[in-house]
Amino acid sequence: MTDIWISAAGLCGATIIGAILGFFIKELPHKWNDTVLGFCAGIMLAASTIGLIVPAFEQASQWWWVAIGVMVGALFLNILDYITPHLHTITGLDPEEHKTNATLNHVLLFVMAIALHKLPEGMAAGVSMCSPHLTSPEGGGTVTDWSVTFGIALQNIPEGMVIIAPLLVAGVSAIRTFSISIAIGLLEIIGVFIGFALGTASEAFLPAMLGFAGGAMLYVTSDEMIPETHAHGYQKQATYALLLGFMTLVLLEKAFKM
Repeated sequence: MTDIWISAAGLCGATIIGAILGFFIKELPHKWNDTVLGFCAGIMLAASTIGLIVPAFEQASQWWWVAIGVMVGALFLNILDYITPHLHTITGLDPEEHKTNATLNHVLLFVMAIALHKLPEGMAAGVSMCSPHLTSPEGGGTVTDWSVTFGIALQNIPEGMVIIAPLLVAGVSAIRTFSISIAIGLLEIIGVFIGFALGTASEAFLPAMLGFAGGAMLYVTSDEMIPETHAHGYQKQATYALLLGFMTLVLLEKAFKM
């Protein structure tokens, strides 16, 4: 259970660290922002495939359960996009401001897009903790696979950074902006415990849950992260950064297994 708390605290803490850094780095140039996000997208791709979907197929007695889980995970995020609640009350600004300030409404949609995938990201980490599949060096059982948690935590830092400046520019106070960042981080803690609870409820259910979490992460990477890195003319740098991020987690995974 200690591993679960470490995972939850690490994911939430990475978001908060990113938010704190965001107050010092008010505006990162698009070139560097797209490069960092590209690196994080590569981390997410590797974490979702190598850390979740591949182990799911290795454990599943019926492969189609995993395939269904992947598609349902992506569909879950897609549905959340459509039922996003209004966030007008969290800004502390006059309701009339939301009717006339298109920039503010765009920022809120961006912040909600980040918040939406925090819960399934936390679930992905929680589910992965149910499936320790690495052999310890001493040969005395298995050890926890931290690759998924590490991958998500790493991309949480720039995500925490990029939500600060837009909210401040839109007129939201610094205290309220930081509170929003903390609330978003707490969603991941909730997700970790939900994922762990579902993953431990039934061994037969675990491969489908791993697939679900992997599908949710793939959806976020493809629908949000990669398009954002290709929107400002720096797609080449972002692409090579994605490859670097992917190989970074592949090598870390290999190092964990040694």
